[in-house]
Amino acid sequence: MADIKRLIDQLEEQRILSKEEFLTLLTEIDDENRSYLRGRAKEVAEKQFGNRIYTRGLIEFTNYCKNDCYYCGIRRSNREVTRYRLTNEQILSCCKEGYELGFRTFVLQGGEDGSYSDADMVEIITMIKENYPDCALTLSIGEKSYDSYRKFYQAGADRYLLRHETANEEHYNKLHPENLRLANRKQCLLDLKKIGYQVGAGFMVGSPYQTNENIIEDLFFLKELSPEMIGIGPFLPHHQTPFAKEEKGSMELTLILISILRLMLPAALIPATTALGTIHPNGREEGILSGANVVMPNLSPTSVRKNYELYDNKICTGDEAAECRFCLDRRMRKIGYELTVDRGDYNEKENELCTM
Repeated sequence: MADIKRLIDQLEEQRILSKEEFLTLLTEIDDENRSYLRGRAKEVAEKQFGNRIYTRGLIEFTNYCKNDCYYCGIRRSNREVTRYRLTNEQILSCCKEGYELGFRTFVLQGGEDGSYSDADMVEIITMIKENYPDCALTLSIGEKSYDSYRKFYQAGADRYLLRHETANEEHYNKLHPENLRLANRKQCLLDLKKIGYQVGAGFMVGSPYQTNENIIEDLFFLKELSPEMIGIGPFLPHHQTPFAKEEKGSMELTLILISILRLMLPAALIPATTALGTIHPNGREEGILSGANVVMPNLSPTSVRKNYELYDNKICTGDEAAECRFCLDRRMRKIGYELTVDRGDYNEKENELCTM
């Protein structure tokens, strides 16, 4: 039996393991060592951030998408979705409500909706930043050209979320139609970093055809990319996709990987995702206790939330924004944390201190 505790200590000290060591950690970890890993990750997170949990106000402004990813509920081929686009006035109204509730980061998320030109997006970004100059704005709108990303950044966008989904090309091709390429996805992430965004990447845990070797490739890719934000969550099937009958991802493995990533990238902003809260009633709390430090309540109008269904049984589709905010606040306080009114920017100096 391998000395798993030694591997965890080595990971914390060196921020990386070999492929063989990662494989041993993933396949041989037992309950005792899982608890030890979680404790080390929780301590590292608390050294970085104290008991502060950052909030991001999520605005799902369009569920139109030109892509046909096999796992996604708003894929182009799903004819059962009620499609919508929020008006600029509705988007600004979401921001107003969020600001009054204490949010200082807004996440503008949507499918890859071709009806929005670069000029349209610049107008929306400028509108939000002019009205809320003390807030950070994150975009999550998929693959764009370098020039488009640059325009959005110059207009005031601060961060960009683009989950790579898997770092293995063969696996990527099993999850996406042939017009989507992993090489382009990775190039987009490099372009975003070059431009100056705080960048978020990440992957699904337990997606169809995923192996432990794939996961290890993801860990190496994230270490090399060194994103400011890392979003991982369990794969959850949607009934109107080719993967409707596939097994859900594992919450247990997701929590292990959150802890591993916290030790690898101590200052990273890691959310306890809605998918975690969907797969288990206390999933988000478990994510925080495993090293995550961000939650993302929904600011979208309740009239459209149920239509932005990437997977089945998504939580909080009927709650008002205030309900989401105060519910999460109560949940965090119960486990010894508190939501903070803060932009929650990535702090590179903290990261340098932690790795010295």
